Amino acid sequence: MAGQRLPVPRLEGVSQEHFLQHLYPQRKPVVLEGIDLGTCTSKWTVDYLSQIGGEKEVKIHVAAVAQMDFISKNFVYRTLPFDKLVQRAAEEKHKEFFISEDEKYYLRSLGEDPRKDVADIRKQFPLLEGDIKFPKFFKEEQFFSSVFRISSPGLQLWTHYDVMDNFLIQVTGKKRVVLFSPRDAQYLYLSGTKSEVLNIDDPDLAKYPLFSKARRYECSLHAGDVLFIPALWFHNVISEEFGVGVNVFWKHLPSECYDKTDTYGNKDLTAASRAAQILDRALKTLAELPEEYRDFYARRMVLHIQDKAYSKNFE
Repeated sequence: MAGQRLPVPRLEGVSQEHFLQHLYPQRKPVVLEGIDLGTCTSKWTVDYLSQIGGEKEVKIHVAAVAQMDFISKNFVYRTLPFDKLVQRAAEEKHKEFFISEDEKYYLRSLGEDPRKDVADIRKQFPLLEGDIKFPKFFKEEQFFSSVFRISSPGLQLWTHYDVMDNFLIQVTGKKRVVLFSPRDAQYLYLSGTKSEVLNIDDPDLAKYPLFSKARRYECSLHAGDVLFIPALWFHNVISEEFGVGVNVFWKHLPSECYDKTDTYGNKDLTAASRAAQILDRALKTLAELPEEYRDFYARRMVLHIQDKAYSKNFE
């Protein structure tokens, strides 16, 4: 079991001014209740979404197990008409299926050309645009994407981070979200932007002993709740019921900081990518040394990075 468990604060009736002046600068998750999201929380039933979305083809993840693993890719990509996806995702057992009768479905909407276009529910599903209002807690020119998400009951997404701030709007259904601070990255056994620890509730501590040191922030999201997930905060999402959500991402840093080829909002900042490349070259150079010297100078480099780059302004 992970170490310290902390609840994510829940606040009702937060204004734009209060969010920007008092909550946003803290750079911590918070659940916002009572935000005006439009009629989506009552209208977006299975029947309504099936009718409005129609037979538009969508690319989906299909998994035979509840815990999806993006590192080992324990799922397959398939295509379904949107109405069929919604109907299947709402079922516990399926008469029609790809892998098994209890397979799980996950939609993460994409742009028209995913290599060039970002997801925006208002463009990919224009008939739904009038039903949903995004929280006006950032400038319109900062907007990056709005991602439509549909999940089968019980589906669990891998722990990962994004490089942009975002609001997770829970439109229907119920989710449990577990978050980890960026300052605990060293305990999460990272592979790129993702954690290797799939079972966060009962982790294999023989394999991942440091995971028990990670502080764990938890919340439940119900229809109408909005979770603010600051950039770099790791999050693991479990759909406790069939549900529909929308992620709204925005650029809180100057545009030139971000990778211009990034259509998902999860590629590391350009300066961070350059630094990682330089580090890789440094490690290759260290490999030329005998083990005793390599170990010594590697430790010196780590201390130098801690002294020069670690922030003293965060927990």
